[in-house]
Amino acid sequence: MNDDDPFLTEEERALHARLKELRQEHADLDASIEALLRMPLPDQLRIARLKRKKLILRDEIVKIEAIVLPDIIA
Repeated sequence: MNDDDPFLTEEERALHARLKELRQEHADLDASIEALLRMPLPDQLRIARLKRKKLILRDEIVKIEAIVLPDIIA
């Protein structure tokens, strides 16, 4: 579904925008974790914190997707 869809409600547009933000933040965290892992002595505590935050974001993404993406029964 397109964010510019004229049939979307204001709430649906807001959810799509939030979903886009969360996906970007999730990707940024993934890149940060990868960069830390490439360091000679990676900070394991920092990596663990970032992974935990990434999981929290993933949970929020899944919740919003369940709201905005329709179930398709084949």
